[in-house]
Amino acid sequence: MYSFVGMNNLKITLIQSQQHWENPEANRHMFSEKIATISENTDVIILPEMFTTGFTMNAANLAEPMNGPTLIWMQEQSVKTGAAIVGSLIIKEAGNFYNRLLWVEGTSTLYYYDKRHTFTLAGEDRFYASGDKKLILDFKGWKICPFICYDLRFPVWARNTEDYDVLLYVANWPEKRIAAWDALLKARAIENMAYCVGVNRVGLDGSGHQYIGHSAVYDVLGNVISSKDFEKEFVETITLSKEHIEENRNYLGFLKDRDSFTLQ
Repeated sequence: MYSFVGMNNLKITLIQSQQHWENPEANRHMFSEKIATISENTDVIILPEMFTTGFTMNAANLAEPMNGPTLIWMQEQSVKTGAAIVGSLIIKEAGNFYNRLLWVEGTSTLYYYDKRHTFTLAGEDRFYASGDKKLILDFKGWKICPFICYDLRFPVWARNTEDYDVLLYVANWPEKRIAAWDALLKARAIENMAYCVGVNRVGLDGSGHQYIGHSAVYDVLGNVISSKDFEKEFVETITLSKEHIEENRNYLGFLKDRDSFTLQ
C-alpha cells in the first residue's frame, strides 16, 4: 500500500512563452511581467529550459555564476509570489559550463540539477558538461523529480525507483519533433505512475528553430489535465491531487512489479 502523510494538493503554474535570443535581462523582465499576471495562489512556477537565453551554445559569453543576477531574480520572484521558481539556465562552475536547473524557494533554499543527457545532435556535449546525479526534492509533502529536455528520451534515467509524485521536464523542444514530446511525456506518466509535467517554449530562436509549445500536465493514467491552447503563449495554474496518485497506485499496483537495476 502507498500511504501519504498529510494528503494535500499541489498547485503548479506553467509559463509557456517566447524567449529573447541570448538576452538574459530582457527575458528576466518578460518573465517578471508574466509571473505578475498569475491571479491565484500557486506553489510552484515553472519556466522553460535556458529561460534567460534560449537554447544556445554560446555558453562562454552567457554563463552566470551560481550567485549571479538570475539566481537573485529567482529569489526575488519567489519571495514576491510565495512560490518556488524552477527553470534552467547556463551556469559556469569550476571551469565547466552546465545547463543547470535551479529550484528556488525564497532566499534560503536552493536545489539544482545538471542536465545528464546533453543534446549531441546540436553539439551541446561539446560546450556543456553533463551531470551525473538525479535530484529528488521534498516540497510541501510532495516528492518531485526535475529533468531537462533531452532527458525525456531516456526512460531508465527517469524510472521511478524513489516513489516520487511528480516528474518535471523543462525544455526547448522544436516543432519538427513535437510528436515525440507528446508521446514521451504521456509514456513517462503512465510507466512511472506519477504526474508528468512538461514546460516548453514557443516562437523562433536565433538558430532558426521553430517551437510550438505543447506544454502539458499528464496524470498517472496518462490523461492530459491542462487545458490551455497547446501552441500559443499561456500562463496556467493546475492543481495536482495526492489522492489521485494514492488511489491509482494502490488499486493498480504496477510499481510493485517494477524491475530492479543499477544504473551505470
